[in-house]
Amino acid sequence: MDEHVMRSMDWDSIMKELELDDDSTPNPLKTEFTTTDSAIGPLYAVDSNLPGFPDQIQPSDFDSSDAYQNQTTGYGFNSLDSVDNGGGFDFVEDLIRVVDCVESDELQLAQVILSRLNQRLRFPAGRPLQRAAFYFKEALGSLLTGSNRNQTRLLSSWTEIVQKIRAVKEFSGISPIPLFSHFTANQAILDSLSSQQSSSSPFVHVVDFDIGFGGQYASLMREIAEKSISSGFLRVTAVVAEECAVETRLVKENLTQFAAEMKIRFQIEFVLMKTFEMLSFKAIRFVDGERTVVLISPAIFRRLSGIAEFVTNLRRVFPKVVVFVDSEGWTEIAGAGSFRREFVTALEFYTMVLESLDAAAPPGDLVKKIVEAFVLRPKIAAAVETTAGGRRNVGEMTWREAFCGAGMRSIQLSQFAIFQAECLLEKAQVRGFHVAKRQEELVLCWHGRALVATSAWRF
Repeated sequence: MDEHVMRSMDWDSIMKELELDDDSTPNPLKTEFTTTDSAIGPLYAVDSNLPGFPDQIQPSDFDSSDAYQNQTTGYGFNSLDSVDNGGGFDFVEDLIRVVDCVESDELQLAQVILSRLNQRLRFPAGRPLQRAAFYFKEALGSLLTGSNRNQTRLLSSWTEIVQKIRAVKEFSGISPIPLFSHFTANQAILDSLSSQQSSSSPFVHVVDFDIGFGGQYASLMREIAEKSISSGFLRVTAVVAEECAVETRLVKENLTQFAAEMKIRFQIEFVLMKTFEMLSFKAIRFVDGERTVVLISPAIFRRLSGIAEFVTNLRRVFPKVVVFVDSEGWTEIAGAGSFRREFVTALEFYTMVLESLDAAAPPGDLVKKIVEAFVLRPKIAAAVETTAGGRRNVGEMTWREAFCGAGMRSIQLSQFAIFQAECLLEKAQVRGFHVAKRQEELVLCWHGRALVATSAWRF
């Protein structure tokens, strides 16, 4: 069971094969790759149907009772460790004042308050709340200057990719959060395929809106190969951001190679997020008779202007199962209401994530700093940009309301999925984590607070 539970992509081998495991080693691939499609070498050739990637795509006063008493989330700053920085929670109050200024378009005052915060929060050091406050302060600063949006639209460099791979690998090694997300989603897929195998097409098509580096498909492919599910055939369509050009080639090469080792037939295609925003599911190629599975994370909801329209279009596809994995506190954050409350809820959530990271890694550990910088910091920046960007209007349906309103019903996850998650926690041996059920969701909790929630849905 330990062998089964801990299967994942062998990141060490990947980096060694790419000669990315040592920064001092010259990378021969760097001479073949630039940020333009024309320079992509044959090793990472991509389907001709994939569009080319361009280089660049073109408050009122603070009220503590409103900011700290959030009945929706169950979180609260009163439950956090006390902060001994000479000013208690004053830096949190200043963060909220900046949020209020942004919301009321008092940008000069926001800059003044941020300048004061820069003097108090110089580095991401200290207790979880202090480090979370630093990252949120940085995100607000980038929001005001517009640098965050510009940076996220640039293609990733090889140096960034190396650091991201290391961060993903290390995060999976010290915290159960990433593997819980992967294993519960994979098991929901396998359960849906097994229950319909006798009467449905043997071909499986996974539409993935948050593929990352694709490591989650290693264990899924192994299960497909060992259990002869879907006649050993898997097709994946990944909807990816414009800046992920180089990563897509890396993902395709590694997954294709792994599929060959598992002796299963495998195809992968990529669709630009910008294209999906214009065409919705018409941008994706579907084949008659195949069993379609859709994997959703908060990433897609951050990009779209309306959840209800997405779900309406999803219904036309009529997938066999829709798996929603929330590892960003989206259920609570997006349901908090105003920009201020969503910001505070996000700050609380990522404080809890950092607290769990502290429990998994010793103080001052370099691994923890890498994970914070290349995994959590980008997520915090995206959360702040989304809540401030007004993509979700107050009163708009939450994702759960949209799902139910479109006639979707939640599916009970299998007992094996629960058992697998519990085995994962036993393997991780980090005190404070536990598995719980919330309605039909399987939830990874940190001292009673949800950090990851996986649910399966069907029309």
